[in-house]
Amino acid sequence: MFIPLKDLNPRRSFPFVNTALILVNVAAFLYQAQLPVQARNVFVLANATIPARFSSALSGHSSLELAFLGLLTSMFLHSGIAHIAGNMLFLWIFGDNVEDYFGHIAYLVFYLACGLVAALLHVFFNFNSMLPALGASGAISGVMGAYALLYPRARVLTLVFVFLLPLPALLILGLWFAMQFLEGINALGSSAAGGVAWWAHVGGFLTGLFITMISRGSSRARDFGFGS
Repeated sequence: MFIPLKDLNPRRSFPFVNTALILVNVAAFLYQAQLPVQARNVFVLANATIPARFSSALSGHSSLELAFLGLLTSMFLHSGIAHIAGNMLFLWIFGDNVEDYFGHIAYLVFYLACGLVAALLHVFFNFNSMLPALGASGAISGVMGAYALLYPRARVLTLVFVFLLPLPALLILGLWFAMQFLEGINALGSSAAGGVAWWAHVGGFLTGLFITMISRGSSRARDFGFGS
């Protein structure tokens, strides 16, 4: 068991967007938590990603706009304290430096894009499922993918069983991604039964890697006088 607690990677600017994302997620969770049980269930169903909405929309029985809206709103909902605490911890650890790299506005676009692609991949693998999927983990997986590429040697203070160890970010994030991928493979062919959206994690991580690779390539091209 390993739990990242803090990265030892200094930043150049205050992470306004990353902090705002954490606050919005917490505010949405507190609003959701104070609702009566029945109203909370209705709220979650109305705003979660439900894959079957896409198959229904494509067959002309419901609105495609409503299905796509759920991809966005579901990024700010969580199923419980452990769910949001884990997600916000990872966002707090890795998000500030990624925002430092992209800049504030570009980081927000990057975060939302990773979340949307992650949710779409979950829909693809669970196309007829009526089970709601929610959480920021797809977007945060994208942040982690970017961090792994940008700062592979940065040290992350990690709780390993009962020991605190400064481990390389690439080791922590590489192990995390391998676990998500293997769990996703293991879940193939089985009926959706709730729980973790493994393929959303995989899709978000790979999207974050891909966007960051393109960004770095564009930056290097500009440095060498191309594309100006």
